[in-house]
Amino acid sequence: MSDGAAARSRRYDPGRRDRIVDACLRVIGEAGVAGTSNRRVAAAADVPLGSMTYHFTDTDELLHEAFSRFAHAMSDRFEQAMAGARDVDEARRAVVDLISVDVLADPRELVLTHELYTLAARDPRYRRLTHAWMARSRRALERHFDPTTARLLDALIEGLTIHRALDTEPHRRDEVVRAVDRMTRSSTAGPAATR
Repeated sequence: MSDGAAARSRRYDPGRRDRIVDACLRVIGEAGVAGTSNRRVAAAADVPLGSMTYHFTDTDELLHEAFSRFAHAMSDRFEQAMAGARDVDEARRAVVDLISVDVLADPRELVLTHELYTLAARDPRYRRLTHAWMARSRRALERHFDPTTARLLDALIEGLTIHRALDTEPHRRDEVVRAVDRMTRSSTAGPAATR
């Protein structure tokens, strides 16, 4: 292949922007936001450093898009788990699975979640991402539980998931089952569960 043909094939790269965003998430998962730079992301995405500014005006725009993708993917996973439950008992089991197995099982996801929370604590644009994520989680829970219970369950899922991920002591599934059962036993079923 001639140099000109090689340059043309490198330039035509329709998936480059997505690859950069995915690489950014990998880099944040490995090095945190503080360790994320255009140079490091470009290397992880296997793209020329100069192409970064073609796709993103600055690192903050890249970070925001990467965290948007991450939050959306986590919300999709949560919604799928709750949509698969046919009744309140299955919804309880789905919540237990989310806490015990599904959410933040990957250490990279734990880092990404905490890095997003740290940004959200200081920057309203990132807070809007976390708010949208929580709102989707609560709507998914409200398929089976009343809004107050859904809000409390969302907090329980988050708290126990973080504890499971960070604690050095193993967490027993039966403890999670009891916690979810206690929180939801008196709950009025949401509109979707009463159909």
